Amino acid sequence: MLIVQNEKMLDLIKYNYTVEKIHKIVEFLDKKNTLNFFPLSTGLFSAAVTTEETEYTGYQQVWVRDNIHVAHAHYVFGDYNTTIKNLNSLMEYFKNYRQKFERIICFPSLANNVMERPHVRFDGEKLQEINEKWSHAQNDALGYFLWLYCKLLNEDLLIIEKENIDILALFPLYFNAISYWKDEDSGHWEEERKIEASSIGVVIAGLKAIKNTFIKYHNISQHLVYKNEFVTIDFLDKLIQKGTNALNEILPYECKEAGEKMRKYDSALLFLVYPLEVVEGEMADQIVQNVINNLQGDYGIRRYLLDSFWAADYRTRLSPEQRTADISDDMSYRNSLIQEGQEAQWCIFDPIISVIFGLKFQQTQQEKYLKQQIFYLNRSLGQITEEKSRTGEFKCPELYYLEDGKYMANDATPLLWTQANLRIALKKMEENLL
Repeated sequence: MLIVQNEKMLDLIKYNYTVEKIHKIVEFLDKKNTLNFFPLSTGLFSAAVTTEETEYTGYQQVWVRDNIHVAHAHYVFGDYNTTIKNLNSLMEYFKNYRQKFERIICFPSLANNVMERPHVRFDGEKLQEINEKWSHAQNDALGYFLWLYCKLLNEDLLIIEKENIDILALFPLYFNAISYWKDEDSGHWEEERKIEASSIGVVIAGLKAIKNTFIKYHNISQHLVYKNEFVTIDFLDKLIQKGTNALNEILPYECKEAGEKMRKYDSALLFLVYPLEVVEGEMADQIVQNVINNLQGDYGIRRYLLDSFWAADYRTRLSPEQRTADISDDMSYRNSLIQEGQEAQWCIFDPIISVIFGLKFQQTQQEKYLKQQIFYLNRSLGQITEEKSRTGEFKCPELYYLEDGKYMANDATPLLWTQANLRIALKKMEENLL
């Protein structure tokens, strides 16, 4: 069943597309500002476009993870300048706080205090930390930056500079210091800390990217050092292998720790398939099918089963402060709000699944994959908000949640991460029709 929130999209959504029809969709959405991104002066992106009413969400701040996904989307559709400016500003931010890496490299036990870790949510205009407790133990966020920055270095889209290489060297040394392959972090969803396959996989992608940088630029080896600790190919290989061994033991689960931390299905694993391509073949197929079979809903895709973020009637049951508080240390109250089948359904995943099926079509030319690519693209287009939406129409929401028995877009609308993924899905659809 395809649910289309905005009936004005009905004439554009098709079950067979041509390049011209995709162009028509993009042009239409551009006119509606659906796919427009509004960067800060630094080139970074707030998580969402907020109003006075929705500033309580804190989404006017920037997240490293979100910025990499948005910057990568611009890379995919050829806007390299936006991607480069974004990455350069993230690099400047990490330079400002390099001591966060250095202290933990020297004294790994400091990582037990998440505020001592590199902050992954910060003021994007000032490139400064925010004086607020947050779940900064997010290894995936740091891995994403290392991955995309080195990817652009390896493609000669970024200029290699000594002072930046000095910062890049800190990432693998930091990951080694915290034993990332067995480190409990808060991961993509910034919640209770556990050993998460999705975080380990992103770090592996980053380490593989910096290894390729090492191979491409032989002369950087003298700069990949901190206090006589050199980052060598052998060092990177061992670090990658430790992560790979751990990942192979956990997948296709997200977490295999005993008790309530165990999680069999999590949509964050999709990102290991695309854009990171850390997981391929049968395991990638299994992850996608696990999400489709267990987490897919009519309005979007759940992050995981019994996810209590934006549970039913969230706006009326929690104050604005409670809705956005850091609950990584104690999720018991929020989790008491959720009932099975009432999880929020997110809008960032359908476009990714569309892309994954599109890539499978490119590899195999099997029509069944093209049909799946179209199906999940159409689901993504169907999630664009309606005229009566509280957040306004023609916007890409973070998620749909139950309010008074009806699914509504939540307050973090438009979410730039959703826009980015939809734009990539449209681009990949166009490529398969050429």
